[in-house]
Amino acid sequence: MNSRTQRLQAHGAAGAIEVLRDDPEHATQGIAFIAHPHPLFGGTMENKVVQTLARAFVQSGWSAVRFNFRGVGASAGTHDEGRGEADDMRGLVASLAPEGPIALAGFSFGAFVTSGVLASLWTSRDVRKVVLVGTAASRFPVSAIPPEAHERTLVVHGEEDDTVPLQSVMDWARPQSLPVTVVPGGGHFFHGQLPLLKALVARHLRS
Repeated sequence: MNSRTQRLQAHGAAGAIEVLRDDPEHATQGIAFIAHPHPLFGGTMENKVVQTLARAFVQSGWSAVRFNFRGVGASAGTHDEGRGEADDMRGLVASLAPEGPIALAGFSFGAFVTSGVLASLWTSRDVRKVVLVGTAASRFPVSAIPPEAHERTLVVHGEEDDTVPLQSVMDWARPQSLPVTVVPGGGHFFHGQLPLLKALVARHLRS
């Protein structure tokens, strides 16, 4: 992503995990972990939305950690429908940020995985910010957001998303009274609207 991007290899339950880490010039906030879209449909840590999230975090003083789920790129193992992927994300948090503030983010399938990781870590870790983009609520059992985490959580969805209909995200959010930020005319991958997505995330991170 930039000249300071570090390519790392971490150890997960299924073997090696390929990691990219970007650090701001002055890291003041903590470490953000960002999960990518569905591995079986071309999702990787190089996805444009994932890169946009990383840029927003770095711009806001966070170190940004992207990683390939098991079976993607140089990461070992095979796709595990979100279970092993959540284990790997939790393992990365434990190894790369054993203490201190963290942020969790994900796009599409990655938002589904992130929701489960948030639910399991909320009471034991200092989770400062949560960002869920294109949350795949029509395809996976996305976990509810802990009520105390609502004010720290940004949910963004495209109005015209034809991969994950907006209605499915509203049906997930409604029982929780969890606000959803809708990008007018936006599709699943926010083509032509990535600068707007970055601005929305950066504004949330500053709040």
